[in-house]
Amino acid sequence: MARIKQLSKNLINQIAAGEVIERPASVVKELVENSVDAGAKKISIEITNDCRNIRIADNGCGIHPDDILLAFTKHATSKIQNDEDLFAVTTMGFRGEALASIISVAKLTCTTRTEEFETGTKVQCENSEVKKVETGCAIGTIMDIKELFYNVPARLKFLKSASTEFSYIQELVQTIALANPEIAFELKRDGKSILKTNGLGDLKRTIKELFNEDIASNLKEVLKTDKLAGLKVSGFVSTPDFTRSSKKNYYMYINKRAVKCPVFQKSIDTAYKTLIASSKYPFVVLNLEIPPEDVDVNVHPTKKEVRYKNTNMIFNFIYASIQAGLANYIEKQTNNSININNPDNFEKNDKIVTINKPFQNEFFTDRSQDSIYISDRAYEKLSQTIPAPKKEITPTQTKLIEYVEKTPEPEENIIGQYKNTYILIEKDDGLEIVDQHIAEERYIYEKLKSEKNIISQLLFISDVLQVSNTEAELIKENIEKFEKFGYEIEFLKENELIFRKVPQLIAKVNPQEILSDILENIEGDIDRLEEKILITTSCKAAVKAGEKLSTWQMQEIIKKWRITKMPYTCPHGRPISKILPHKQIAGFFQRQA
Repeated sequence: MARIKQLSKNLINQIAAGEVIERPASVVKELVENSVDAGAKKISIEITNDCRNIRIADNGCGIHPDDILLAFTKHATSKIQNDEDLFAVTTMGFRGEALASIISVAKLTCTTRTEEFETGTKVQCENSEVKKVETGCAIGTIMDIKELFYNVPARLKFLKSASTEFSYIQELVQTIALANPEIAFELKRDGKSILKTNGLGDLKRTIKELFNEDIASNLKEVLKTDKLAGLKVSGFVSTPDFTRSSKKNYYMYINKRAVKCPVFQKSIDTAYKTLIASSKYPFVVLNLEIPPEDVDVNVHPTKKEVRYKNTNMIFNFIYASIQAGLANYIEKQTNNSININNPDNFEKNDKIVTINKPFQNEFFTDRSQDSIYISDRAYEKLSQTIPAPKKEITPTQTKLIEYVEKTPEPEENIIGQYKNTYILIEKDDGLEIVDQHIAEERYIYEKLKSEKNIISQLLFISDVLQVSNTEAELIKENIEKFEKFGYEIEFLKENELIFRKVPQLIAKVNPQEILSDILENIEGDIDRLEEKILITTSCKAAVKAGEKLSTWQMQEIIKKWRITKMPYTCPHGRPISKILPHKQIAGFFQRQA
């Protein structure tokens, strides 16, 4: 075996660079994040030479001339000062590894100037050697990288095609731009502008610039704040009738840092669970603001994984935020109530319980009660009442947000039925086509879900239903869930049962059909049995496709559907309505709109 010896500085940096600089997009990520941390309002990225030459210019604060040589050494950074800072990171970067890693695998020229100096500094780096000279330049920093991986042929060999590598860069810049709509970004490839944002701080406009008008026009704003816990969620999510075939368009951020967070992702999936089909996914751009000390971003070198102090609270807060953004409700102010979101109403050491109404789901033990989430400090006070205010509060000083049904619109201008299945409605902006079965199914589903006591119908005659051993065991173990939604089941034998009661809404439906639909749709997901019972009941109770309706019946269906919280899709995820714009119809007939 060879003798042990100390590796050279350049070789050490090349080995370390393997963790930080995987491909051209890694260089862009590190340098663009440095520009963001420097307070830049304009960032330009130019890519040439098959993604091996990268130029990034910004108008940020620049690098002090006395610090410039230190900036290119290992573990040198301005972003953390001591051990405590590592547990409250507020910048994109903080490890001090990027620049030292880049100059070990590329030829780099840095031109930078700060506001207090009339001249700038130019630094040339090659093979981890740094040379510094004075130069004239504007305030900000320009990083010019040439011949990436010129001295690491093995890494160069495993790069993908130039088009693929550029697609990674474009996706990365897109992701950073969505988190920073107040910064103007421009991405060029071989002199051609590929991506550009205006930096005016309007996220919806940024989404339109990065994607298209179609996506931007199908978004609902999400904005929810909990001042007591220091949490805020902001951004946009697509309506359930506008979906994608993958989770590629999940843009999730923690304090503007793009993350791959299972908790965040699960809260999105859960919010859309009964709104879209199982193979479809929403378009999401959401940023969670959280106190830096409550989240750990120093889990993985890529800084994309995070850990929370209170995972359950984060999950519920994001879930409720999305539900509120999608819900078709209005806010009503109610007097004579203590505003629990106002810290002035409580003593310093009072424990707070935050209540979100009416968002109830299977993650809470009692769905008949308001859904709640609490911080760790409030857990022991859960069973107690909200503390008394420390000072007298008059009705005009306080308000409580109460979610109420939206006032239905005036009588619809219903033209009639198409194929006895679709209701045709004339609107100011076009022709709306509504599926009668799905619209009523959505209304019944939400009504049943909010009911505390569902009215049942006693069956004098019921067919004897045969079930398998597995199905029998499943039903017995979850009999209370069936009862909750108005079903009473009695077992005559181990594998034979009858329905004694069914919900009054579906008293005329064959019990065999109901049970078969519930059991067939479980697909091994026993935890969702209660949801399947509710969905099946709603589907069976709704008017059927092909059923002729009177104008009055159509008006009733549309009126009820309009006031639902989620009027986009049925519980199975199928879209309810489609509007054909008048402009499109007129254009087909070559008329002026």
